[in-house]
Amino acid sequence: MNNLSSTLQIIETHAHIYDETYLEDRDQMLEKAFSAGVSQIWMPNCAAETIQGMMALAAQYPEQCFPMMGLHPCYVKEDFEKELAIVEEWLNKYRFIAIGEIGMDLYWDKTFVKQQEEAFLYQCQLAKRHNVWIDIHSRNAFWETVALIEKNADPNLKGIFHCFTGTLEEAQKAIELGFLLGIGGVATFKNGGLDKILPNIDLTSIVLETDAPYLAPVPYRGKRNEPSYLTIIAQKVADMMACSVETVIQQSTQNAINLCN
Repeated sequence: MNNLSSTLQIIETHAHIYDETYLEDRDQMLEKAFSAGVSQIWMPNCAAETIQGMMALAAQYPEQCFPMMGLHPCYVKEDFEKELAIVEEWLNKYRFIAIGEIGMDLYWDKTFVKQQEEAFLYQCQLAKRHNVWIDIHSRNAFWETVALIEKNADPNLKGIFHCFTGTLEEAQKAIELGFLLGIGGVATFKNGGLDKILPNIDLTSIVLETDAPYLAPVPYRGKRNEPSYLTIIAQKVADMMACSVETVIQQSTQNAINLCN
């Protein structure tokens, strides 16, 4: 894969590179990614506490590291309205590429389901107001999230279902709604299930991501993930979709670019 770096540019559409797991070697990790052909890294925000680290990276690497702004559903608690006020404050003073990551998570904790719904709908409105797309976290909550998107009933609302691992029916529904599927390390897992999905959808419907530092692809599964591993994911997607890895990289990158235009 290294010989691709000089000719192909890959957009990493979802990586938490501000995470503390990179404290000791962040710059080296990023240089490794850039050397592997990663031209841009899109950084989803989680909550007020992650903004400072994310914005520092955006300032340090203004041509490569692009921040999103949003409140992650796992960070939605009683004080979510205060968090949303901070999100809105940032959106009014900086041009972010997307609102994210936002959505629903019914895997870890269902205590604040209503608040998650409110936060998601509000942030969808922010996306429309600021004319940006949304980066969706939807864990054990695909159809609940779809219902909220349909409640918005706005054909201009577009984005990515980040870390997509659903069924073919779910993939088709997301695509029908005008969303892209974020494909990451799960594609390399033996029972990840994407081998049943990817051959049945078009390359124009996917983007590549790592969700670093989480969900590292095989052979690094269980270890810290990083954006340079996108080349491994691209190769696996190419194998599943019966095309060249160059085609996967070119099309997924174009899909990401189109999303921002």
